[in-house]
Amino acid sequence: MDVTVGEMATAVRMLAADMVEAAGSGEDAMAGRMALAATVLFAGHLRFDPESPGWPDRDRFVVSSADGAPLLYALLHLAGYAAWPLESLERFRRPGSRAPGYLTYDRDAGIEATAWPPGQGLGFAVGMALAERTLHARFGDGLVDHRTFVIVDAADVAHGICHEACALAGHLRLDRLTVLYDAASDADAPAAHGPDVEDVCMRFAAYGWDCQTVAGGDAEAIGEALGRARSGDRPSLICCRPVGDGDAGSERPAGWPAARFVVPPSVVRAWRALGERGHGYRLDWEARLAAADADVRTDFGRVVAGDLPTDLAARIAHCKRTLANGSAKLATRRASAEVLEELVPAMPELVGGSADLTDSNGTKAAAVHTAIAAGTYGGRYIHYGIREHAMAAAMTGMALHGGVIPYAGSFLIFMDYCRTALRLAAQMRQRIIFVMTHDSIGLGEDGPTHQPTEQLSSLRAVPNVLVLRPADALETAECWELALRHTDGPSILSLTRQAFRTSPANNGTVELSRLGAYVYVEASDVPRVTILATGSEMEVAQDARRSLEGEGTPTRVVSVPSWELFERQDAAYRASLLGDGSLKVAIEAGGSFGWERYIGPDGLFIGMRDFGASAPYADLYRHFGITADAVVAAVRSRLGVAAP
Repeated sequence: MDVTVGEMATAVRMLAADMVEAAGSGEDAMAGRMALAATVLFAGHLRFDPESPGWPDRDRFVVSSADGAPLLYALLHLAGYAAWPLESLERFRRPGSRAPGYLTYDRDAGIEATAWPPGQGLGFAVGMALAERTLHARFGDGLVDHRTFVIVDAADVAHGICHEACALAGHLRLDRLTVLYDAASDADAPAAHGPDVEDVCMRFAAYGWDCQTVAGGDAEAIGEALGRARSGDRPSLICCRPVGDGDAGSERPAGWPAARFVVPPSVVRAWRALGERGHGYRLDWEARLAAADADVRTDFGRVVAGDLPTDLAARIAHCKRTLANGSAKLATRRASAEVLEELVPAMPELVGGSADLTDSNGTKAAAVHTAIAAGTYGGRYIHYGIREHAMAAAMTGMALHGGVIPYAGSFLIFMDYCRTALRLAAQMRQRIIFVMTHDSIGLGEDGPTHQPTEQLSSLRAVPNVLVLRPADALETAECWELALRHTDGPSILSLTRQAFRTSPANNGTVELSRLGAYVYVEASDVPRVTILATGSEMEVAQDARRSLEGEGTPTRVVSVPSWELFERQDAAYRASLLGDGSLKVAIEAGGSFGWERYIGPDGLFIGMRDFGASAPYADLYRHFGITADAVVAAVRSRLGVAAP
């Protein structure tokens, strides 16, 4: 006797209920409401292969809802993913389990993204759909032709990330993106959170989406809606309206096994048949890949693996030589733009963008003639609009998808808008690159609302994030290479608005930024003072050194472009810079938090103790005492040396 899709969905609901009951915590209501829609999706519309969870042309399926973990675990187990034996479900929310209470990225186990806080999975899905379109434009239908599906609930669509990301998806007409909305999940919202009178479907329609409403218990209607979404030319929202109370575990259907975690063998066989069908999809794709031109196969394999071009180091070296022979004074944001002119033509996988600050950030290379737009996905640049939150989430989704290296820019102060996606990208160890300019009080007249006095300290506290604040144009080139090679988390390039000089001692052949900290200018004798500086404050450090040396105080200047890289060096190297007993002085036009690890309790910090002010940047540095004269005076006072 054939198994119905309803019986297959019942297996999903019952396993979800069993997980929650066995754990004594968690939520199975989403599984109760959306098991049928998910089963219809798996049965007739989703291309996947449990034997190869990460094959490049699979459809992406994201459960964005915070309460969707039991739903997805049950689906993956029933479909036959090796990572999800019954024992994994039985240990839901237990120590050491592969099934934590909230979905955590595990591509090898079929989990495409971490799903909390609310709305982030939806933002990631937009990035996945965008990455698919850009790779399709590059490699064609034969190698890249898949879709992105995401299940969301009321919390996902209520958060601001939904508004930003879905407006972007509508603007770009990402027609390979389909959202299944658990419309029943907002049933208790008025009582719990106050009245909410918006019509979600109308809102998405205003974004430019195709919107449909179906009964969540009507398998045929759900299938027809998914078919319409597949043939449409816009992203699609399918609102699944409630039927019944949606409680997954309130009653076991008549004839269903009474014992926990037991599914009728016929239902298991029906589910496993879907996985076997997916195996055929993958084999067909592998045959197309094998038949492709050898150069195409090599290129495709390289970008999917995330490997960098073999000539990257040579290109960075060439760029450094050009910068060394260029302008005597250059803002690091402009140096970054020149680096991109070198890299972008050679790296088609490098997809850039900005949140409405393209000219200020210098993120669009002249080599990129076409921006990505609706129906035109062969470009290399994304105009995100004023949407830093969506920009960060979309970049993370693009990285999760694979095949592209996303970078994008804004002002450093706006990292606060990017914070949630940054944290999740760090947890999932995804390579995304933020080009964040106007990185200190040096941005000048715009004042304290724009001046990021505390951002660097807080960003350095996030695990797996590489914060890079180059001191000159040559360090900027080196930091770009470091960011590209940082494959296990995000990188942040903190760049200046104001121009300053490149070290005359560096002719472009030295490469030391990779150490995180190094001697920028050596002392004339055994150092009595060691000045550590980053970014634009390197000029202050050099001028202070010149004065101190002139007074007979041997002074070394150390550039610290990256705390994270410096911490990776061995103890002997760190001691060679910091262990000589000299007075340590840190200079940074930001907060002092964290610098004590390098300067010690007796060291000096020259920087910000409060928010900034509005004035030309040179006046601000004088006002806040971030000057060579202030450094020299502080050193004299600490060492007990009289002014000459």
